[in-house]
Amino acid sequence: ATDATGTAVLTPAPAAGTQLRITALGYRPRQVAAPVVGTGLTLLLVPGGVEIEEVLVTATRTNSRIEDLPTRVEVLGAEEMAEESSIRPASIASLFGDIAGTQLQPTSPTTGNLDLRLQGLPGQYTQILRDGVPLYGGFAGSFGLLTVPPLDLRQVELIKGSNSTLYGGGAIAGLVNLVSKIPEEKKELNFLVNGTSTGGVDLSGYFSQRNAHAGVSFFASQNNGSAYDPSGVGFTALPKFSRFTLTPRFFLYGKHTHVNIGLGYITEKRLGGNINYIKKQVPGYFERNLSNRLTTQASIRQDWPGHGLLVIKNSYSHFNRTISIPSYQFKGLQQSSFSEISWNGGTAGSQWVTGFNLMTDHFNEFISMPGPARNYHNNTAGVFVQNTWSPAATFSLESGLRGDYTNPFGFLLLPRLSFLFKLSEHLSSRVGGGLGYKVPTIFTEESEERQYRNVLPLDQENIRYERSIGGNMDVTYQAYIDGIKLTINPLLFYTRIKQPLVLQPSLNGQLEYVNAPGFTDSKGIDLSFRLSVNVIKFFTGYSYTIVQNHFQEITSWYPLAPHHRLHFDLVYELEKKLRIAFESYYTGKQKLSDPTFGQPYWLLGALIEKTWKNLSVFINGEDLNNTRQTKWESIFTGTMDQPVFKDIYTPLEGITLNAGVKVKL
Repeated sequence: ATDATGTAVLTPAPAAGTQLRITALGYRPRQVAAPVVGTGLTLLLVPGGVEIEEVLVTATRTNSRIEDLPTRVEVLGAEEMAEESSIRPASIASLFGDIAGTQLQPTSPTTGNLDLRLQGLPGQYTQILRDGVPLYGGFAGSFGLLTVPPLDLRQVELIKGSNSTLYGGGAIAGLVNLVSKIPEEKKELNFLVNGTSTGGVDLSGYFSQRNAHAGVSFFASQNNGSAYDPSGVGFTALPKFSRFTLTPRFFLYGKHTHVNIGLGYITEKRLGGNINYIKKQVPGYFERNLSNRLTTQASIRQDWPGHGLLVIKNSYSHFNRTISIPSYQFKGLQQSSFSEISWNGGTAGSQWVTGFNLMTDHFNEFISMPGPARNYHNNTAGVFVQNTWSPAATFSLESGLRGDYTNPFGFLLLPRLSFLFKLSEHLSSRVGGGLGYKVPTIFTEESEERQYRNVLPLDQENIRYERSIGGNMDVTYQAYIDGIKLTINPLLFYTRIKQPLVLQPSLNGQLEYVNAPGFTDSKGIDLSFRLSVNVIKFFTGYSYTIVQNHFQEITSWYPLAPHHRLHFDLVYELEKKLRIAFESYYTGKQKLSDPTFGQPYWLLGALIEKTWKNLSVFINGEDLNNTRQTKWESIFTGTMDQPVFKDIYTPLEGITLNAGVKVKL
């Protein structure tokens, strides 16, 4: 940082030729070589109309700038979190619609449960982290994104493709790291009130502050929704629900030691099904979800100047859920924990991260129906090492190796490599790949769609890990031209899962998971384009994805994996004054679970938000062109009392409006 005259002295002085990057808000960045020690350097920066935003990534453990990482990371920052809190204050689910290669897949037509798919692969292959800790998975998987409001998030980090070195199994398709806000010296106090045209009400509040020795953050929200059936088919497009969230966190700051302790509690009641059953208590089909989640997080960071950083962390999750439909109930308790000790050190040219972690995942079913219990107890111990080697300003290599032992499935060794080539000031490329795996469980999209009815326990003597190999290559072009910021980023990817778990009929007429004789692969291209011209921003993303099963020399299309997805966003923004945004999404036809194909469709949305000093007022519209699957086909067969639902691949709620007020003190 320079003084008031614009002068800076670097101590110790960098070696002659070292590349220095100079930035200032309102100016175009410059990159120059350091002069010989003692000669000094005078520079003039050219004014520019684009603010330079420094984005630091935490998922890779190196806290590096996003443009310096060999691993490709996509970050949705504070601006996207603020916009999402105006679009859907109750959850971050719709946030991923703006990222090429992502897809939200409903797992229930009446309760709104859904999974996040990356590059066309089912949600169980995406690992969701909170502040680098795996808190969402297994029985809680389809509730992960539904129960995370955006108001207390600083940013969301997304890594596509296998990334098992630091976090272990589950990240075959990729991982999502939800990064919480942390207290700053300036007090932050936010309130949000929102109402929807479908009968929903959201109330949220966030507070944080710190001093030299301690800090605190506190988030609470109450979210309610009403049963809603816009098409008149008799079943809820949106369920009746009530959810309460409470998240206090405490921070202690020493000279070289930081301590962070957090709690989280979420309780939810969710009821969907026959609209007359819910509103008039008339007998009929229903699906009821009752869930309670208690989580704890703790970490200690010990910084030894010149010797590295030691981090010790622990988390625990207690998730209790009951699913009820007429004549059937599935109820269980999932308890999981994550403990880790890691060290981060080295030099600027060679940075190391190494450590050990232990993950436990125990599920106990409370049997209320005839049949075997689907309990399991998995314990995984892992050792990992990662090195980021940067011998020159134009090249970096990130290499990782992990060894995991899971009881009862055995040992796996997982290597990974990622390269970064800075080809010029404006052009860079990343190439990477590695191995991944998934611990087998019954908690998949297929089971969730059936409420786990007739699904048998895993045969642990014959079931094996799902193993993957994958790679990707991207090119990034960035330029600042007379107040214009342009970014173009194409990505090629390939992931192959060997002997994936599939659900098939058993000899007794029930359903069992087996390792398929073959593989599933996903391949394609994601293309992102961003253009900023002063107060106008334009984003677009396109994905071409092919997901196929290759079983016993027979190739078939993977269901609910459209080949083409496209989105556009146009934003006019006067900072801290006005935001007007338009968005549109296109999804091409897709193969369904039966021999038919789903219709291609468009979705349109718009947002207007006016901001004064401490107050914002917003109104938002979703699916303004009223696209609903029920407009062109029935979503079920059978009777209203015993429906058999078809695949759901479009929204069912149609046009929805929401409006509210945000107060920031």
